[in-house]
Amino acid sequence: MAHYETITPTQPGKPAPGPAGHRAAIRAGDAPFYGWRVVAAAFVVAVFGWGTGFYGPPAYLEMVHQSRGWSIALVSGAVTLHFLVGLALIPTLPALHRRFGLPIMTFAAGVVMALGVVGWACAAVPWQLYAAAVLTGIGWSALGAATVNAIVAPWFNARRPLALGVAFNGGSVGGVIFSPLWIALIHSVGFLTAAVVVGVVMVGTLGALAVLVLGRSPESLGQSPDGATSAGGNPASAAIAETGIPARFVPFRDRAFLTLCIGMTLALFAQTGLVAHLISVLTPALGAQGAGLAAGACGVAAVAGRLVVGWRASGRSNWRAIASLSLLSQALGCGIFILAGGADVALLILGVVLFGFGVGNAISVPPVIANIEFSSRDAARAVALIVAISQGAYAMAPAVFGLLRQTWSDHSIFLISAAIQLLAVVAYLSAPDSANSRSTK
Repeated sequence: MAHYETITPTQPGKPAPGPAGHRAAIRAGDAPFYGWRVVAAAFVVAVFGWGTGFYGPPAYLEMVHQSRGWSIALVSGAVTLHFLVGLALIPTLPALHRRFGLPIMTFAAGVVMALGVVGWACAAVPWQLYAAAVLTGIGWSALGAATVNAIVAPWFNARRPLALGVAFNGGSVGGVIFSPLWIALIHSVGFLTAAVVVGVVMVGTLGALAVLVLGRSPESLGQSPDGATSAGGNPASAAIAETGIPARFVPFRDRAFLTLCIGMTLALFAQTGLVAHLISVLTPALGAQGAGLAAGACGVAAVAGRLVVGWRASGRSNWRAIASLSLLSQALGCGIFILAGGADVALLILGVVLFGFGVGNAISVPPVIANIEFSSRDAARAVALIVAISQGAYAMAPAVFGLLRQTWSDHSIFLISAAIQLLAVVAYLSAPDSANSRSTK
């Protein structure tokens, strides 16, 4: 007697019947959601990106200044060039990610960053220092906010603010680890050996992540954003979805984009200028090691600030108000620095903590705002643009703040930073009503 197999029609997006389809169904339906592994990988990328590219330059600046005897203004110029490189590179990252893939780009960025840090340690004349700054600038641009956003965004919709917040916490942890680590390593084994050790660890770790994690996509694993498995997806996905904005996104004619970009640019200009000189300014009162630990405490406060936001906020929160409150905390910290007069250790530490509460959110909140206020199609472009423009502007901050210190006083940078942060608050709160309604719906 002939045996007839019952054939069940497949639905679009569902695995076909049979052994292969059964295995696919197991992978898609029973396997743990892979997105959180991707978030963990993005977290590690951020640790190294910020640890070497954002919190590293203040240590490089102080070490080069002390060992070479070059002026603060000269070395600050190299830090400025380091950040300025991103103005040209970051807008091209979405296209580079599509062409070469996130794994290759991330690994290559780690290699370039490692070579650049070794260059900072080896520089014997100023032009070599500036050449090294170009390399570290390329590495920082390709390991920074735009890349972290690109790694996480495809895996999350409704929970994207939470996922991005967790991933960006890696940047703050990078500050916690690397701010004191750079100082300790350099004093114990020398700048060159410290650069080689950190570079080897970074390249090995990023290489492993590129091979084992970053090459996966939701489609390749048969999973949906947020781990939704039903045909209707996750009902909560409406928290971040297509928002009905015009089909043609024209950034520089869009008031929501402009206010977001200006707010982020001003905030990071003030923040980067101060962070770049923080160890140098704190060293007279706290000593080199104490200043490094204080910078690490700034990173701890940044993690705490992000955790508070992650705990209290959601896709329906007013993220522009969150950004503004973070900036007010930083401005208050700058006021405490001024009151400390460069000598009161307790007030200096309080200033570090208050300033640090906003450090992480200044970088991570704007991409969340962009993902809420713009369509998924335009969010990646918006994030790349705001990160590139802000980085191009804040690239000038270390040099500007260095000139302020040289021509006026160390305390002048705290006053200027606070004033700029208040202007950033005004920019964030000047968004059109349509943007506010999207970010709070």
